[in-house]
Amino acid sequence: MTIRLPGTTDAASFADATIVVIRRAQGFALIDLIFVCGIIGVLCSVAIPRFILAKQTAGAASAVGSMRVINSSELTYALTCGGGFYAPSLTTLGMLPPGSNEPFIPVSMSAADTITKSGYIIQLQAVPFPGSPGSCNGVAGGAAGQGYKAGADAVDLSNFRFFATNSNAVIYEDTATLFTAMPEVGGPATGHMIR
Repeated sequence: MTIRLPGTTDAASFADATIVVIRRAQGFALIDLIFVCGIIGVLCSVAIPRFILAKQTAGAASAVGSMRVINSSELTYALTCGGGFYAPSLTTLGMLPPGSNEPFIPVSMSAADTITKSGYIIQLQAVPFPGSPGSCNGVAGGAAGQGYKAGADAVDLSNFRFFATNSNAVIYEDTATLFTAMPEVGGPATGHMIR
C-alpha cells in the first residue's frame, strides 16, 4: 500500500516525496495464540464437570429404567410362565416362551447374567426353590425362585448412585452397592426408596 504525503499534488512533487509502505500483518502473534488457549481452558474447566454430571445423571436414569424393566419382566414371567415363581437370571428372562416372538426382557439386557449398560453393572439373582415347577420357556424344575433381587452398581468410582430392587417391585437407592445386601423380599438395611 502506497500513501501520498500531504502537499504532494502533482506528479513531479510526488516523485520526490517519501513513500511510506505499510505492511499488513499476516498470521497470529504468539500472544494471540496464548489468549485463545486460555479462553478454551476456562471454557473446558466449566464445561467438563457439567458434562460428567450430565452423563452420570443419564446413566442413573437408565439404571432406574432397567430396574423397572426387570420388575415388570419378572412379574410377567411369574404370572404367565413360571407358575408363580420368578426367573433366576437375566438370560432366563431372555428365553422365548412358546408361541411368542418376544422374550420377557429386551435382548440387550439378556445377553448375559451380568451386563454393563450406561455405566452400570446390571445383575439379577433368585435363590432356587426346590419345589418350583419347570417353566414354559425351558427352565428346569427347582431352578426358579420364590423371590428375586436385582441391582445396578455404578462402574465409575466417582459415581455414588447405586440402585436395587426385589420382588416387592420397589426401587432403592444408596451411596454404596445394594445388591449384595438386598433381600429377595422386603427392604434393605440401608438406602432409601425412590419414586
